[in-house]
Amino acid sequence: MSPLEIKRLIVDVPDFPKPGIVFKDITPVLANPKAFSAVIDRFAELCAGLHADGVLAVESRGFIFGAPLAQRLGLPLQLVRKRGKLPRAAISARYELEYGFDHLEMHADAIRKGGRYLIVDDVIATGGTAAAVVGLVAGQGASVATCLFLIELGFLGGRDKLPGANVVSLIQY
Repeated sequence: MSPLEIKRLIVDVPDFPKPGIVFKDITPVLANPKAFSAVIDRFAELCAGLHADGVLAVESRGFIFGAPLAQRLGLPLQLVRKRGKLPRAAISARYELEYGFDHLEMHADAIRKGGRYLIVDDVIATGGTAAAVVGLVAGQGASVATCLFLIELGFLGGRDKLPGANVVSLIQY
């Protein structure tokens, strides 16, 4: 299934979660086994030669794509969560939202110094979340092999917040 066919499955939901926002609903992609499989297949192809040491999946829809990708690549999966959701010692990054600030965390032992990691999420919009994860990785003395997204909202300029990072999106708006 091509990226264009997958894109046709994504549903625009106007004024969600608040007025003026057009939410990109990916649940029809997840409900279509061929489409979901095609996304994971393409992600795996793009990462095959990157020699990554692990997959960092960003809460929460990044978990959906990160888990099967990690399994397919034979790599450990690490979760990047909102503050207070992890049970063990964690490292944290603060990032800016349209309306304030938030924090992301991952286990303190999730990153190996000198390692290379794939960051996976469903959407890159303004880039704040991805930049926070890149910062967590760099702060642990590791590097980002690539940042993978199903959707890129290019008009919001999120890619610009990731200078020097390899950013890959399957579908662009």
